[in-house]
Parts: sequence; structure tokens; C-alpha cells
Amino acid sequence: MAAPILEIRNIKVRYSGLPVLQGISLSVNSGETVCVVGANGAGKSTLLRAIMGTQRAFEGQILFSGREIQRLRTEEIVRLGIVYVPEEKMLFRPLAVEENLLLGAYILSDAHRIEENLDFVYALFPRLKERRLQPASTLSGGEQQMVAIGRGLMSRPQILMLDEPSLGLAPKLVDEVLDTVRRLKTEGMTILLVEQNVREALDLSDRGYVIQTGRMVGEGNGKDLLASDTFRQAFLGI
Repeated sequence: MAAPILEIRNIKVRYSGLPVLQGISLSVNSGETVCVVGANGAGKSTLLRAIMGTQRAFEGQILFSGREIQRLRTEEIVRLGIVYVPEEKMLFRPLAVEENLLLGAYILSDAHRIEENLDFVYALFPRLKERRLQPASTLSGGEQQMVAIGRGLMSRPQILMLDEPSLGLAPKLVDEVLDTVRRLKTEGMTILLVEQNVREALDLSDRGYVIQTGRMVGEGNGKDLLASDTFRQAFLGI
């Protein structure tokens, strides 16, 4: 069996000396969609930031294609093929939609490849093509999330990490965003997803992990996790 493209081995992370992640391990295979679910404050976003090097693990290993990356700078990690779309979106609001998208291709130098990637994003999000000259500040919340995901796709990463992509969106837009994740999965993209809509996330993912107060307390396929006592304890308190 092939080795995972991403492997986390017993990482520990602190904020201001306080433990946030306490020995987290997980793996993602090429072409998989894997979700990490848990209550607010469980450490899900910290996990993604640790992978990106924006929050350092003080113990454990993070391996990408067999190479340790936990000591690399974030830009080096991006160049290897990992892209993180944070929940805050972090768009440049005065810039046009297309300008925001092109910022995601900063590691590429081939103009033809950049144009191909832009066409891919516009095919995925036709609405963004219609609004490509509008400032990002004029878009709806759902459209801004499309820009954030599209910008992440502009370098055609080997792994796309999405942090709460449906956060704060109306139910109809939540469905649109999660449908986008499904389409990317169909395209064969490798995705690590943190998502507040737990049932939907587990339903669309190949595998899931449950994190509770900085510890991984469950893993498996979505159907099994939804039916497990671990899931009910983590989310329902029973």
C-alpha cells in the first residue's frame, strides 16, 4: 500500500505555554477527502495552521510525500504543494476578483499554466467569471468564499486544506460550498477539510477524524462515526 501523501505523527502545539494539541496523529492519502470535526475550540484550525507552519509544533512530525516539513517556512510548504484556505478568507477587498485569484498563482512563472488554472477556477465558479472585474468588497459572503477557494486552487496544489468553508453562510450557500468540495473530490483533488456542518462533512468525505480538547478521539468512515458513541459524546454531550 502506498504511503500517505500527508502524515501527522503525534504533534503537540502550545499557545502561550498552554497545550492546544496534545499528541495528534492523522493521515491523508492521495485523492482522498478527509475531514476533521469537533466542537468549537477543539483545536481543528490549530491543526491546519501547524501543517502550514504558521503555528509551530514543538513535538512530533509532519510529513508530506515522506519529507518532514514541520520546520519549513510557510512559503516553502506552499511551493511543495500544500495550500490552506483559512476561515477568515483574507481577501484583498479593494482588488478585483481576478486580481485576488491571480495572487494565488504567485509561485508559478508559466503564463500559460496560470491561464489554464484561471480557466479551471472560472469553470468551477462561473459566477466569479461574471464578476471578475468587480472589487471583492462588492461580493456576497458566498461569492467571497468562492474567491478564497478559487485563489487556493490557482497553483493547483497537491493538497487543498479548507478551514470552515461554510462558516457564516446562509443554508443555500452552505450547500453550494459543500457541492464545490464534492466536485473537487470528483476531480481527484486531495482535500483536508475542517467543517462545522458535521453530518454533511462526514457524508462527503472518504474518512473522518473527531478531535476533542486537543486530542483525537475517533476516526473512521462517515457512517460509522455518525453512529458511534464517540461522536455523540463529542457533539451531543451524551
